[in-house]
Amino acid sequence: MQQVLNGVTIGAVYASLGLALVLIYRTTNIANFAQGEMATLSAYMSWQLVQWGVPIVPSIMIVILISALIGAVVYAVLVRPVQYKDEMTIIIVTLGLFLAFNSATGAIWGYMQKTSPSPFPDTTWLVGNVRISAELVSFLLVLVAISFGLYLLFQKTRLGNALRAAASNAQSAQLVGIPYTRMMILGWGMAAGLGAISGSLVSSRLSLDPNLMADVIIYGFASAVVGGMSSYVGVVVGGMIVGISQALTIAFLPGLGADLQIVVPLVLIVAVLIVKPEGLFGKTVAARV
Repeated sequence: MQQVLNGVTIGAVYASLGLALVLIYRTTNIANFAQGEMATLSAYMSWQLVQWGVPIVPSIMIVILISALIGAVVYAVLVRPVQYKDEMTIIIVTLGLFLAFNSATGAIWGYMQKTSPSPFPDTTWLVGNVRISAELVSFLLVLVAISFGLYLLFQKTRLGNALRAAASNAQSAQLVGIPYTRMMILGWGMAAGLGAISGSLVSSRLSLDPNLMADVIIYGFASAVVGGMSSYVGVVVGGMIVGISQALTIAFLPGLGADLQIVVPLVLIVAVLIVKPEGLFGKTVAARV
């Protein structure tokens, strides 16, 4: 049970990054391989504000807004010109963004590890033989808030409907008056803001360095693929599955070592793609030929 709770804690981090990936995918039909590095940049900006005397929670709020602006600019300047190119071109552009953000972070703040403060209290409750930390509860509350907010946005608001319509059929959306480019810019900005939250969660658990999200982005993609790239609920469930699987692997298969733990999410991805390619909660899309 303790390992399951540990897995739920880290799974909440994976799910939060997976939600950012799915948000971009659902609004622009692009898989952003640079999402993790953008989140790392956000974590460093938050750390820098703390060093300048800004409390940790306000610094995270400020960085979410800055990150959203960066995401919007990245789409408008770099992604939009190639959005209608072939898939390989888009992949190369996002991989280029991955390298650019990683190098920029290292160039600005260096490659020495730094300690980032946690926005959550350092409290632990003992229930029987199981330890429940305030961090676990806080991570879950953040994840629930993000998921509920996305649900309300996309299911209950005109803006959410416009975002979904623009991603589903750009030409039809523009014919009915939806500002397509603005919707795409907004989608990337929102995803970058969510990535900033993920970066803050990860940096509160690990040492801050330019490669902070190198492994986390793989787990985030695994969460999205396992749960379904079209389902926010699926991403949350996928994150829990990936996190718990990793925790149990660390506890009961120590022979794998730290370097081989990455095999777990890769196996999950392959298994889901073979059995149910659309993900556990994804929907099969039928197209008339």
